[in-house]
Amino acid sequence: MVFKKKDKFNTLLSSIAQNLKDGADYFADYKLKNVSDLKIFSETLKDYETKGDTYVHEVIKELNNAFITPIEREDILALAMSMDDVIDGIEHCAAMFEMYNITQADEFMVKFVEAIRNCAIEIQQSVELLSTKKLPSIREHAIKIKDYESKCDGILRQSIKHLFSVEKDPIRVIQYKEIYEELEEIADSCQGVANTLETIIMKNA
Repeated sequence: MVFKKKDKFNTLLSSIAQNLKDGADYFADYKLKNVSDLKIFSETLKDYETKGDTYVHEVIKELNNAFITPIEREDILALAMSMDDVIDGIEHCAAMFEMYNITQADEFMVKFVEAIRNCAIEIQQSVELLSTKKLPSIREHAIKIKDYESKCDGILRQSIKHLFSVEKDPIRVIQYKEIYEELEEIADSCQGVANTLETIIMKNA
């Protein structure tokens, strides 16, 4: 069984996915120029994260009140929570940029962020497909998300290798390594969404 059009759970999951995509777009597009920009960057992504939390709470409330759900309750909750993990990670990473006063993203950060943005696009398209009967189509998006995550594994290795070879300031090494690892964790969270989507396909296709 799949979601019908305008089902309240489908609407909420779509809202979470759209908010995630909007947050990932902002994360990728925002141009940091100076330290004051970092505060705007961090606070705006905190707003996206808070908005996402509000939607998740609404999902939980609706699950508690619903007698019948279009797919299993735990799958609806798992999908909402896994998407929430991604926007949480993005917000946390933005806070790290502010905390460490990093106003210039390097080539590795740019690659990470573009991969995360692409994951968010695939997630948003997947959630829209839940309201149709084309469940196998979701699998193509899930595979793409996993491909992006795999690329991020490679970027992490390259970035840390490069960091240790060029950076002499030990404090900077710690800061940049933390950010690289946080970005890779966001990609891992995107893979978590893909895994949840595949579970839903398996149970309902």
